[in-house]
Amino acid sequence: MQAALTEEPTITLTGELARAFDDHHALVFRTAYRITGNAADAEDVLQTIFLRLLRQQDSNAVHNQESYLRRAAVNTALDLIRSRREDQAAELVDVPSGARDPDAGDLRAALRRALGRLTPKSAEIFALRFLEGVSNQEIARTLGVSRV
Repeated sequence: MQAALTEEPTITLTGELARAFDDHHALVFRTAYRITGNAADAEDVLQTIFLRLLRQQDSNAVHNQESYLRRAAVNTALDLIRSRREDQAAELVDVPSGARDPDAGDLRAALRRALGRLTPKSAEIFALRFLEGVSNQEIARTLGVSRV
């Protein structure tokens, strides 16, 4: 009985979902990592996305897997950040003139918190453009918005 409780369930990916995972898991992880700044969180995002796809009835409805999965990674990572934002309230700190700037880690953490405060669409656009390096034209096409 103890062995049954400690064993993790085995899920076998077959067909199209297995190919999607093989082809795009690195993209999903990398995208999530750039937003969360944390490998464990990026792994959670990766698992969440592919578990959702596994549970979907009609996985053939996705026409462009790469765009869909990149967008899902951005949204899921931002959701994760937003869920933590109440626990880790951002504090604005004035840096005196001539004082050392906050280190890069502090800046990344502040950026993640700021992303969590944006509207979902704005955060997604920011993350795609500045964290993923996606062109404005591709973002407009993917999200169905104008390229202004």
